[in-house]
Parts: sequence; structure tokens; C-alpha cells
Amino acid sequence: MSINVLLGLQWGDEGKGKVVDYLAPNYNVIARFQGGPNAGHTLEFDDTKHVLHQIPSGVFRSGTKNIIGNGVVLDPIILQREIEALQQKGVDPTENLFISKKAQLILPTHRLLDAAYEQSKGDKKIGSTLKGIGPTYQDKIGRLGLRVGDVLREDFASLYKHRAEAHKKKLDSYQYPCELESLEQEFWEAIDFLRQLNLIDSEIYLHDQLANNIPILAEGAQGSLLDIDFGSYPFVTSSTTTAAGACTGLGIAPRHIGEVFGIFKAYCTRVGAGPFPTELHDALGEELRKKGSEFGATTGRPRRCCWLDLPALNYAVKLNGVNQLFMMKADVLNEMDEISVCTHYQLSDGSKIDYIPHDLRDNVVTPIYKTLPGWDFDVNSVSHFSDLPESFLNYVQFIEEFVKVPINLVSLGPKRLQTLIKAETILANN
Repeated sequence: MSINVLLGLQWGDEGKGKVVDYLAPNYNVIARFQGGPNAGHTLEFDDTKHVLHQIPSGVFRSGTKNIIGNGVVLDPIILQREIEALQQKGVDPTENLFISKKAQLILPTHRLLDAAYEQSKGDKKIGSTLKGIGPTYQDKIGRLGLRVGDVLREDFASLYKHRAEAHKKKLDSYQYPCELESLEQEFWEAIDFLRQLNLIDSEIYLHDQLANNIPILAEGAQGSLLDIDFGSYPFVTSSTTTAAGACTGLGIAPRHIGEVFGIFKAYCTRVGAGPFPTELHDALGEELRKKGSEFGATTGRPRRCCWLDLPALNYAVKLNGVNQLFMMKADVLNEMDEISVCTHYQLSDGSKIDYIPHDLRDNVVTPIYKTLPGWDFDVNSVSHFSDLPESFLNYVQFIEEFVKVPINLVSLGPKRLQTLIKAETILANN
């Protein structure tokens, strides 16, 4: 039995939450392998919208076990709020939620450091969500961090104080105010709450599931083009968002990886600063933003919008070894006479490439477009993949031929039922 991996292929916000929820009945275990509360996975069903930040997106499927893996950085305050919000909606995730003891803890001072670092950059801000993600990963790599399992130690309060004092000195050097009283009160209440949850050695749990042929889906956060190594550095997140991150973030060997499901939008979006070659600065970009409700699920910030970038998509497909593509938000392009697709970048020396170069600054690459016919149809009237308009199917085929991977799922809206699958697609574990 293998672990299938589902991840985003663009700059995040691709629609991973909806697809995980849709696929969850095929799996007994859903496991988050990286990121933290900077994620915002949106799910919509029964006329209700849900946004998850740290809890895996299988939480709404009864009987599904949900794992927060060791590669995740966990904010206990946000976790408590998230669980209590779900409970108020009649969903109690605590029984089937399991948290790795090796996951790193986000401390209140991490969030303050995040804000201090971002403020110090001035007009060179990277667009951090200010959730403390970067400083927490810095402590992890520096072998200074506190882990979830540490909350069970008798000396945890002393460990926390030592780390917080070190952070305060850094904040003083940035002349950033350090008002911790209310934050620490919330933090200690959340730590008491965390101690009551299922804290486990998640890698051992997952190995046992594999040995018993239990279907598992690894859920990624953010997107491949925000990867710390292969994204548009330095405008990236602080974790490994590619398929390789599922191995380190869950403690599983590469030989256990099965299908890799890559999710992408029929167009592109990005939140925050950083290069974005095909960005639309005109009325069309605003139309995409409004039609697609392109505002950050975590920050509420408006997303930058642009045409589909095939060199970027092809790059992400190769990085992840994707063998099935899922195209999201195709309905947003509905009613457009023409649709443009970026097929190549032109470099400053006049040469053309079809991949992301080391330097993706706006003055280095110029996108080259191909224009395709648009489509117009009632998304609610289509129930089979083959019933989609010819121009839509041609768009799908054009992308498939470019990246050499089949598009086996198309989303035509935010709801569970607004999802079409090719008949020959195999979505469950092999």
C-alpha cells in the first residue's frame, strides 16, 4: 500500500481543501505534512463555508483519521479556536485528530518576531502572513525550538521562558514592542487544551497503517512555487511544499509514495509580494478577482490574478513527479470570448525558455502568449466530463499536451457536487 500525495502546483490557494474533502471517502487517513496556520483551506457543502488552517481537510468525513505531521508548525491558540469553531457547527474533530509530538510549536514571541522582521524590510517586504511561521522554522533549523511533545514535560514552563527571553532580546534589537501579557494568557490556556488532545508519534502510527494496507492521503499546504528551495526565492514560505516534503514531514520513505495529485487553477493567483510574470494589472485582472472571490482565506488580502502560466506549471509538475492533474475554478473563465495562456518566457537576450529560470524578476522575463477560444455554458447543467463544451475540452487537451500529464478532475465551483471526473480516473489508493 502506498501513500498518495495531494499538493498545489502554483503559488497556493489552488483549492486543495475542496479536493481533499472530495477524495476523503477513499481514504482512512488524511495527513498534513508541512506549513502552519498560514494555510487557508476552504471547503463548502450544505450551504456552509468552512476554512481550515491547521486541521487536515478530511475532518468533515466521519471515521476519517486526521494527522498533523511532524513537518507542521503548530499554533496552539489558533488550533484551539479552530476546534471550538468546528464544535459550534456540530463537528467535533478531537476524537479523530492526532498530532505529532515532533511538530514544532509556534510561540507568541514567534508571531511578534515575524512582524518585526517584516517591518524591518520596509518596501522589500515578502508579504508574510505574520503567523510566526518563518521564525518558528528558524528555531527548528537552529535546534532551538519547542515541540508539541514538550508540553508533557514537567519543566515545559521553564523551557518556554528560556526561549521567550531569547526572543525578547531580538525584539529589543529591532525596537519592536513586546506586549506579551494577553498573548501569554491565551497561550497557556491553549497549552492546557492541547494536552488533552491525541499527541502521538505520528510516523509510527503511519507506518502501522501502511503495514495494514490502510489508504492514506498526504495533504500539502501553500503551493510548489512557494517552496523554500524551488519557489520564487526569497518570496517563498519556510517549508518544503513539494512531494519530497511529504517524506520528511510525515516520516515516510520515498518508496511509499504512490499517486501524486497536482492541483492548479485554470488561471493563476498570488498573494503578497514576489515575481508574477503573467499578472494582469487591468480590468480583466479585477474581473478574475471578483468572479473567483480571490481574497486570502487566512489574511483576507486581495490576490493578484493572471492568465495560466504553463512554464511555471510544467516546472512544478516535474518537481513533484505529478501523474494526475486536477484543474480548479474553471468556471471563473466562463463567458470569456478568448483565453490567453503563457507558453514561454522570453529572456533579455532574446532567447525563449519553457521553464522557470533562477531569476524571475519582471525585467528579466517577458511572457509569450497563445490565445485560445473561450467558452460559455451553464456549469450546473454539466454532470459528465464529456458533456463539457468543445472549446473547454480543447483547453484541457492543450494543457495536457504541454505538461504531458492528464487532467483527471475539473472543478466548476466551490461545492462538492460541482466536480467532474474522467471515467477512467483512479483516485483511490493502488
